Amino acid sequence: MIEEIGIHTEQKFKDCVDEEWVRKIAHEVLKAEGVASPLEISLVFTDSETVRKLNRDYRGVDEPTDVLAFYMLPRQGDDFSFVLPPDSITHLGEVIISYPQAVEQAKEQGHSVEQELALLIIHGILHLLGYDHEQPEEEAKMRAKEKELLARATSGR
Repeated sequence: MIEEIGIHTEQKFKDCVDEEWVRKIAHEVLKAEGVASPLEISLVFTDSETVRKLNRDYRGVDEPTDVLAFYMLPRQGDDFSFVLPPDSITHLGEVIISYPQAVEQAKEQGHSVEQELALLIIHGILHLLGYDHEQPEEEAKMRAKEKELLARATSGR
């Protein structure tokens, strides 16, 4: 599989995020979902304020959140006027994760920050691939897929 997984970690979280492990999680999800290569995806680890601003500016929700996914592939019913480069690379999009929010949620859920980050990476990538959780049946499908992929991606670690 030819893939470009760009990982951008804000300086203050550089010692907290194992970029090779993040790349492994992303690779496992993409492989399990049968995403054709070549492909490109970006994962960003930043602070809660940056994610809150993005949530406000792009979703109209002025509150913090744990993960945002900005997809580049057209969705069914979208008026997709953005022209993608003619390079035959599948540009999936960008997943932005609030590292402090991940830490807080790990404490609340009683599991490791690593497990929470894996879940957020998986959740964000699934959004890029068209999964959603707006309707109860969609949410059940997405949660089941997250659980399956989390077990697969974190086995042996």
